[in-house]
Amino acid sequence: MNLANKKVATLTLGCKVNQYETDAMRELLEQEGCELVDFGSQADIYIVNTCSVTNMAERKSRQMLHKAKKMSPDSIVVAVGCYVQTVPQEVMDDLAVDIVVGNNCKKNIVPILNAYDSGVDARIRDEAGGTYTNSKLDNASWIPIDRTDEYEALRVSHMQEHTRAYIKIQDGCNQFCSYCIIPYVRGRIRSRDIESVLSEIKVLAAKGCKEVVLTGIHLSSYGKDWNQEYSKSSELRGDELLTLMKQIDEIDGIERIRLGSLEPRIISEDFVAGLQEVSKLCPHFHLSLQSACNETLRRMNRKYTIEEYMEGCMRLREVFDRPAITTDVIVGFPGETEEEFQTTLKNLEVLNLYEIHVFKYSKRRGTVAEGMPGQVSEQDKNQRSDRLLALTSEQKKAYEHSFDGEDVTVLVEESVAEGVYTGHTERYIQVEVPSEQDIVNQMMTVKYRA
Repeated sequence: MNLANKKVATLTLGCKVNQYETDAMRELLEQEGCELVDFGSQADIYIVNTCSVTNMAERKSRQMLHKAKKMSPDSIVVAVGCYVQTVPQEVMDDLAVDIVVGNNCKKNIVPILNAYDSGVDARIRDEAGGTYTNSKLDNASWIPIDRTDEYEALRVSHMQEHTRAYIKIQDGCNQFCSYCIIPYVRGRIRSRDIESVLSEIKVLAAKGCKEVVLTGIHLSSYGKDWNQEYSKSSELRGDELLTLMKQIDEIDGIERIRLGSLEPRIISEDFVAGLQEVSKLCPHFHLSLQSACNETLRRMNRKYTIEEYMEGCMRLREVFDRPAITTDVIVGFPGETEEEFQTTLKNLEVLNLYEIHVFKYSKRRGTVAEGMPGQVSEQDKNQRSDRLLALTSEQKKAYEHSFDGEDVTVLVEESVAEGVYTGHTERYIQVEVPSEQDIVNQMMTVKYRA
């Protein structure tokens, strides 16, 4: 296929790692002469970077693939990513899908499209699985992800958000939490070379990027795969992550460094002391929790206690002024009694976090939790979710009010009305900034009003 002048529309579902990978694929296609258009527009090729973290995410992935084919029946619809990796045969059997591309194969998007022939309908043998698949899949578009130790080489050279750039530095997960499908669709931990990360950020900084957000599937494992002895251990030291951050700290033009989701076990005294040495670090930490009850955490196969989580929060608060600590919590995990939920609720009241992202437990096929006894009713999940959402709303307002009347620095992101712009502080508090001039991508100091 000649890709020059082909109209390509992309859609990303799921996490910031997915978004980064979509951005990288878009750049590869631009280099081939493709015209990038909005997903709702008529296009020759539609690429949906799918998600499989919940049942709802998989359903959304299917809906968007079907929507693309409905918008333009003669187009080529490409299913990419985690949903493909979870159930490749199911996706290949979908008549709305023309090409499937699994994880760690997104770098091959150009040769895959170039090789595609819509007239081919031959059956090919999948030697690895001993099954038959059709021509939607070939050796360049799907691999057994649990058998690779290759970090997929992708990169971006310009920002999609205009003010900050999300930088993928790590892939895969070795944790195997009982509810999670991600280790099965992303494979084992794989880390990106430090020089590759720095090179990419320097290019972005030269183009005006002021803030970078380091992301990964299990960011706290960054660099752990480089040391065989360390890789086999259960500890998380964060040495390599700190080394990387300190080198990013020296890049001219970068004014803020933000971290993606961290494992609570990484927040040791030594790690926090190292964070303190990164002058451009934003005091905004997302520490994944999932439950604030030890009994529930054990069933989830989370490898820490609520007491250890609280100690980590205390360490951050001792070193940083009012750090914005956010988290994820799952309600209605199998076996979660009302008493266990009350324990979670009381501990979250004590923790007093900036924001809690609340999720209702969703069965994932192939996970340990799928077959656990004590499945919680949807009614109880909804009630527990509502109670946590009410709690986090109150705590978020109180946290933001603690800055009322203070000078804060805002990275301006966009215009929201005539003479009004919006952006975020270091702690990711959203602030409106009045200005008659175009101040997008500028750092502005303003008086905060809660």
